[in-house]
Amino acid sequence: MTMTREELDAHAWRWVVRMDASGWTAAEEAELETWLAADPKRRGALLEAESMWIAMNGSDDSAANDDTADFARPGLRASWMSRRSLLAGGGAALAASIAGGVLFVRAGSVYGTDVGEIRRVPLADGSTAAINTASRIDIRLTKTKRLVRLDEGEVWFQVAKDRSRPFVVEAGRVRAQALGTAFAVRRRANGADVLVTEGVVEAWADGADGNKIRLTAGQRAFIADNAAITSAPSAPASLDRTLAWRSGRVDFNNDPIAEAVTEFNRYNRRKLVILNPAIGNERFDGVFRTDDPDGFAMAVRDSLGVSVDLSNPDEIRIGEPR
Repeated sequence: MTMTREELDAHAWRWVVRMDASGWTAAEEAELETWLAADPKRRGALLEAESMWIAMNGSDDSAANDDTADFARPGLRASWMSRRSLLAGGGAALAASIAGGVLFVRAGSVYGTDVGEIRRVPLADGSTAAINTASRIDIRLTKTKRLVRLDEGEVWFQVAKDRSRPFVVEAGRVRAQALGTAFAVRRRANGADVLVTEGVVEAWADGADGNKIRLTAGQRAFIADNAAITSAPSAPASLDRTLAWRSGRVDFNNDPIAEAVTEFNRYNRRKLVILNPAIGNERFDGVFRTDDPDGFAMAVRDSLGVSVDLSNPDEIRIGEPR
């Protein structure tokens, strides 16, 4: 159903009020995503409503002594009169906008990204989370701690310094803690990758606190659920390529084409398919947009002289037999 601008704004405001009125659940997040998916304009309307809501509301001093106070959106506890007035206005007073898909997260929020979506999430403590494709996180901010549970996917964090509230990421059994730093965590089937771009991070498996690894800028490690740790040599340039997704790119440097295809397929519903296994072993260099599997396939064609079939809307076939 196509909505008028006024109807769209009114619905967006109702979603914002629902997010503020009670604990945000995974079911509500799924309901919201269904609503957003029905019309590309809805996401922009929601972003505008979020921005205005944050700008217009004052703080609630009654929450100051609550350990679960809403640190991520400190000004979101509006009076009933303010809420009713905003809803009655149908969003007509919207005057602010947010660029680049940025949302402000409140305590106890569950957020997910669809395939190919990258979402930036600023927190009121000054931290920022960049959520990669097909990822899901649960954020809990209190007076004594900052906890992020990574259920699936990958997130990069720019952590604001606050020694009184440790910043901890949980990815299955893997734990990564920082006080003021920048690092990424990617959940795998049997553990998690931890990459540090700034500062220092400690990582370990839950129940194996005595077996921690201390990572500094430029370092990375894989922490397995069974507490085994595999570290890699310091290579800042390699980390930059791995985290190129933050700007919507994938960056390959002498990588096997099979691995490049796997990486591309994380971001696209139309999948790349290698028909000749020998092609997958070939090495490849290049920088591409995450949403351009066609361009990648054509580059492989030109580089290796192999065939590419773009006729199927669901997949791109590389190395079609002649």
